[in-house]
Formats: sequence, C-alpha cells, structure tokens
Amino acid sequence: MREIPDPGFAGDEGVADPRLTAALASYAEDPGRRHAATLEVLQHARLLVPVVAVLGERSETGEEKTSDIASVMMRGADGRTALLAFSGQEALQRWDPHARPVPVSVVTAAQAARQQNAAALVLDVAGPVMFVVESEDLGSLAAGDTLVPVSGGHAWVRPAP
Repeated sequence: MREIPDPGFAGDEGVADPRLTAALASYAEDPGRRHAATLEVLQHARLLVPVVAVLGERSETGEEKTSDIASVMMRGADGRTALLAFSGQEALQRWDPHARPVPVSVVTAAQAARQQNAAALVLDVAGPVMFVVESEDLGSLAAGDTLVPVSGGHAWVRPAP
C-alpha cells in the first residue's frame, strides 16, 4: 500500500497567520518602507497555492475525456508571469471560490515559481493586500535563505551547508 507523505500541515484549517495579516496591513500603509519587514514575516509562513481543474481531452462527441489539475500562473501587462499564492482560505475564496487550496511553505511556493520560470510570486492578488515577491527576494526564498535585520536595513543569509 502506498502512503502519501505528510506535507507538515495536518489539521491546517486555512486561516491566515495573524502575524502575516498584520505585516500585510502594515505594508499597505507604507509599501516603500515595509516591504522587507513583510518579507521577514512571510518567509516563515504557510501559504495556500490554488489548483484548478484544466480540461485535458474531449471525445469526438465533445464530452470531457480527461482533466488535470494545475497551479495558477498570472501574466502581467508587461508579459512576465507570476505564481499565485494566498495567505489563507478567505483570500483564496475572494479570488476564486472554486479553486482548491494546497498548503505549502513559502520556500516551496518560491521554488515552484522558479521551476515554472515565473518572475514573481503574487500573494493575495484579490486583496485585501496584494504583495509581490520578485527578483533576488524570490531567488533567496527559493534557496531557503533567511532575511535578517542588519545595520541600515535587511540582508539575506544563506544557511550553512
């Protein structure tokens, strides 16, 4: 008999972490000054990555033969793509009440975004506060680095091998 490994979120009810919710609210008040502080909280969060059904094949009569599930990518006006993720079930439902949540660590979400050649990870695209992780920050999260406060700002620290 095959067993599915526990991803570490047994009993998760989909509620957003109150620390992340507070960090996002603070970010909304002053995005320029609160981005790093929000990342500092986000790096420890559980996110919900939505999966949706995608039609695979149709029969000759037009009936659905197969379907697959897929994570959701979003294309921006500039052509770049982003993987969608949500802080909790409420934010996910605001975007699409039919999407299924898959709980993952932020590291796993960032790695999935990189594997799909996405330029960003977009958190809570339908609000209440949208937060975008891109560039060096996305790569550092995917690598499992830790954002720490340093004199004059923040820096990513790579774990020792």
